[in-house]
Amino acid sequence: MAEVKTIKGIDEETWGEFKSFAARNKVKLGTFFKTLVKEHEKNSATFWEKILNGEKILSDTEADDIEKTVTRVRAENGFRT
Repeated sequence: MAEVKTIKGIDEETWGEFKSFAARNKVKLGTFFKTLVKEHEKNSATFWEKILNGEKILSDTEADDIEKTVTRVRAENGFRT
């Protein structure tokens, strides 16, 4: 028999929905949970790929100008630079 695990903080409504999704897809709860974890990993990686390698909002020149301005303002007000 498989080892029993406990997931804390899940209310009855959410647990019922989880069981319902698994039943609709005709899979066991453990299999469905693995699928959710894998999908989350994939979506998370895709999200960060878009953020880190997406289209630039500022040009390199604009970014350098902003960085210089921030450094100057921080120095004028006694903050670390």
